[in-house]
Amino acid sequence: MIDVRSVSLSYGSSRVLDDVSLTIPAGGVTSVIGPNGAGKSTLLSVISRLQAADSGSVRVKGMDVSTTPSGQLAKTLAILRQENHVTLRLTVEDLVLFGRYPHTKGRPGTEDRQIAADAIAEVGLQDLRLRTLDELSGGQRQRAYIAMVLAQDAECILLDEPLNNLDLKHSLAIMRLARRLADERGKTIVVVIHDINVAACHSDTLVAMKDGRVVAQGGPQEIMQPDLLEQVFDTEIEVREIDGHPIALCF
Repeated sequence: MIDVRSVSLSYGSSRVLDDVSLTIPAGGVTSVIGPNGAGKSTLLSVISRLQAADSGSVRVKGMDVSTTPSGQLAKTLAILRQENHVTLRLTVEDLVLFGRYPHTKGRPGTEDRQIAADAIAEVGLQDLRLRTLDELSGGQRQRAYIAMVLAQDAECILLDEPLNNLDLKHSLAIMRLARRLADERGKTIVVVIHDINVAACHSDTLVAMKDGRVVAQGGPQEIMQPDLLEQVFDTEIEVREIDGHPIALCF
């Protein structure tokens, strides 16, 4: 689904992505983990064409993201950004319906409104659909943005730290939703996430990054190894298996 080849990006003298290459297969949940400043969010920005790389290439379903028309790319690829800049006077319903724009060009029909309503229900905001964004808590607003991305109905969904501002209940609900989208609808989900245990329990593949490079890529059992995690996070970490999941312990 996503093929990244020799991608590099610098800000001045600071190398943010350093010759990154990886392949993310169609379907399943892939989580990108690593310390702050590893280049995780920048990688998603380059994949989604929010930022241009200095060198290298990115293809999504064979399409070069640097040359594919925006409307065509938006039907295949959707992204939840860390920072969202929209008017806070929008209602939840209007915001989520905006996710249908690649399909409607601003003229939503009955089917589009139903898709938006279903997305709102997926994140549990039915009772708040007519509230404006400035009337919501940070966590509720985050779920509204996630619903907007779901309404876009792209084959590949990039989620950049989707658990920001969410409590435990809603964090688990979002990760379970990501799992359902992959398992039941065949979506390709790529998540940047800080909690490596949440990533390990809900993902098919983990991509570990450090200093702008991919250190390792593999299944949770492969990546959740003490030596590898200590290399990535510069912290002594113990790993135990609980109910079939590798869980990192650090104190």
